[in-house]
Amino acid sequence: MGEVTPLARLDSVGLVLDGRAIVKTVSMEVYPGEVLALVGPNGAGKSSILSLLAGDVHATSGTAFLGDKDVTKYRPDEASRLRSVLMQANQVSFPFSVWEIVEMGRAPWGRTPLIAQDDEAIEEALSLADVGHLSERRFNQLSGGERARVSLARVLAQRTPLVLLDEPTAALDLKHQESVMRTIRDLADQGRGVVVVVHDLSVAAGYADRVAMVVEGRLEATGSPSEVIVADRVSRVYGVDVDIEQVGHPPRPVVLPRRKP
Repeated sequence: MGEVTPLARLDSVGLVLDGRAIVKTVSMEVYPGEVLALVGPNGAGKSSILSLLAGDVHATSGTAFLGDKDVTKYRPDEASRLRSVLMQANQVSFPFSVWEIVEMGRAPWGRTPLIAQDDEAIEEALSLADVGHLSERRFNQLSGGERARVSLARVLAQRTPLVLLDEPTAALDLKHQESVMRTIRDLADQGRGVVVVVHDLSVAAGYADRVAMVVEGRLEATGSPSEVIVADRVSRVYGVDVDIEQVGHPPRPVVLPRRKP
């Protein structure tokens, strides 16, 4: 992995907002062909790290790179052809149809030869997110889970080498949660790099190549799921006593909170 050029990286990045240090001297790389899961308690700084990688928020210290270039040096259309971003908010002010929402993901390619792929990319994204049957519905008439899947489809239609996802499974039922994570895994297997913020540690462990645990704006640990998601660390960071079982082939950690009978 070390010989592969990262799609993005943070070099000793810090972020201060309203006098408060949100991100503290974080360094990380994102490589082609991997899923990197960001985990940690609420308010730890995971979404801020994702925004720094995207270039949507500028670092107070250190440098965020997209490819081999400072992410702040790209024009918006250039950056949007290299990375796509799904943030937590899925609000739209106008009554666009689902097709129109997903079509927005193709905007960065509007003045390039790849505009010819628009319909194919949109159809594929609708299918992958299991929202093809909603294509003529108005976005503002959908349920929270449906909106989340349509927003994911917009990101998938963008077809970028780097995909940044903030809690894409948060509003989803079990079936669609697993479907989304399998899609994320497939993207990485096709050679893309995916960074995903996930709250469920067992879900993160089940699909990620690497896990980065964020605590109070710092990286507590980075490594394979089995290296990072260990009982002592999880119990200390989350303040809940847990047991860890290794499940599957190859084995992956599953987190089991200890509950009183």
